[in-house]
Amino acid sequence: MLSRSYAQSLRTIFGVVGCLMIIFGVLSTPSVAKSKGDRVYTFNDKDELLQPMDWAVPSNWREEWIYVGTPVTPNDMNNGKASFPEFHSVYIHPDHYNVYKKTGAFPDGTILIKEMTSVGSKQAVSGSGYFMGEYLGLEATIKDSKRFKDEPGNWAYFSWTNHEGGPRKKTAKAEPAGKCNICHQAFAKDDWVFTQYYPVLRAAKPARGK
Repeated sequence: MLSRSYAQSLRTIFGVVGCLMIIFGVLSTPSVAKSKGDRVYTFNDKDELLQPMDWAVPSNWREEWIYVGTPVTPNDMNNGKASFPEFHSVYIHPDHYNVYKKTGAFPDGTILIKEMTSVGSKQAVSGSGYFMGEYLGLEATIKDSKRFKDEPGNWAYFSWTNHEGGPRKKTAKAEPAGKCNICHQAFAKDDWVFTQYYPVLRAAKPARGK
């Protein structure tokens, strides 16, 4: 039989160990966005948007986000004058996708990422077509009514693309409204987003009347 003092010592030791396990468990668990109002992205003190891997909670869009579609408008189908002749592979943060799927609306704080890839080969073993070539750049669009209260629709657009051909930029400032917002406002089907070209978002939006 254990003495009373020895049993008390064991209880004290186990209690301390248990507390330490809880503390280390909390410290080692990465924080995540818990509500649709959270902002998953990070800006620096110059109002420049950081790349997702550099956010306060780093995010890998290729592995963790929802892929929604890849439109392409190649030059040879537009008399050599396509405004955007590259592939645009678009991803939406899963938190914002889930809200859109439930409500049919993009929540405040929504962010979409766009990877741009050139048109490479037009011939494959399966036949003729358009196939991805070289990686060109990375862009983003954000809906934020507090940060972009004066922008049309509260959307702003960013590009980390280095148009001189070097590594992409670490940060990006919001593009002028006249460069991106006007086109999105005039032609995007759903709240400044070209959902007509993104089959995953079209399928996710709840049907009217439900």
